[in-house]
Amino acid sequence: MSQRHSPQELPPPSTPAEKAATVTVFASPTSWIESDAVAQCHQVAALDGMTHVAAMPDLHPGKGAPIGAAMTSTVLYPFLVGSDIGCGIAVFPVRLKRAVPEKLAARFPDLDRALDPERDADDPAWTVMKGDIPAGHVEGLGTVGRGNHFVELARIGTVLDPDHAARLGLDAGDLVLIVHSGSRGLGERILREHTAVHGAGPAPDPGAYLAMHDEAVRWGSLNRRLLAARVAHALGFEPAEPILDQCHNLVERRDGVYLHRKGAAPGDGRDVLIAGTRGTPSYLVAAHAGPDAGHSVAHGAGRKMSRADALRRGRAKHTVEELRRTPVGSLVVCGDRQLLFEEAPTAYKRIEQVIADLVDHGLATPVATTIPLVTYKTPDLGPASERNRRRGRGRS
Repeated sequence: MSQRHSPQELPPPSTPAEKAATVTVFASPTSWIESDAVAQCHQVAALDGMTHVAAMPDLHPGKGAPIGAAMTSTVLYPFLVGSDIGCGIAVFPVRLKRAVPEKLAARFPDLDRALDPERDADDPAWTVMKGDIPAGHVEGLGTVGRGNHFVELARIGTVLDPDHAARLGLDAGDLVLIVHSGSRGLGERILREHTAVHGAGPAPDPGAYLAMHDEAVRWGSLNRRLLAARVAHALGFEPAEPILDQCHNLVERRDGVYLHRKGAAPGDGRDVLIAGTRGTPSYLVAAHAGPDAGHSVAHGAGRKMSRADALRRGRAKHTVEELRRTPVGSLVVCGDRQLLFEEAPTAYKRIEQVIADLVDHGLATPVATTIPLVTYKTPDLGPASERNRRRGRGRS
């Protein structure tokens, strides 16, 4: 393993140090970190009540606040969590005798079609639901969403910590289902209600915000279970409890302050799946980050291109068919051609560098890699269906 790097303590570029929180970037000097993202960290650090901003190696610019950061403050700022409250990644065990990507890709259900509690009352996916639907939010149940969200059938590749992997019931060659999704409109509604009155300002009633926030976190976790159950029944295996389920967009009260995470996974002794791309491995790690890192680790590879840049460069370099078969031989189910280019593996940082930075800074220990077999983004419904669906979006 490479020599351990010291975290980069970055002073504010223009704000006096005594008026701003500290900013620490947990990345090596050779890692791809955009200056705009670092500038956003310093803008956050200058907010009233901020004490520390810990930037992960997957750091990249977001809308108003950096993505890939854990931000500590005496004041609760809803915009630092963002609109997709409860977004996270869960990993489920899969019991299939044979995994032929071409056959399994054709059997994935339409995860853009929401489950309706009345119309779909007999759907077997409901058996994983215990209790009520959080916040009574029935819109979008069982759907994966857009952007970087996905459902992926993968196999365990290299086992790097056999004892830890065995405790999780995992061995090389085992199959797992990885589900990355959030609160499907509920978190956006909560943030919009706040910003309509208070903009980017703090929550005037933290308790009231946290009550709604916690419902969105519960909703996101339930939805990941519903998604996994829908895929399990479609592919012919029994749904199971997740091996891990960690949310990376949330705020928690810790040590008397508010710890906001936006694109940062809880790293305080938990197991975390750090997503690569659909054409590279992901890494299951044992996280052990302390307060200097906001008790957090990276949540994925992190974008290095904007969606517009990825679309422009991708169209010049790749065909649609090339993007549907990845460098590792896996298949991508995606009927949205624009999304194929926006989410191309080349739009992201190297996951190996992100993991190396976490290891070098003592934040995580790799347990195993997962290798994609089938990555689901949107249903592949054919050209006519896709045109109809795009027209339907405009009317919704």
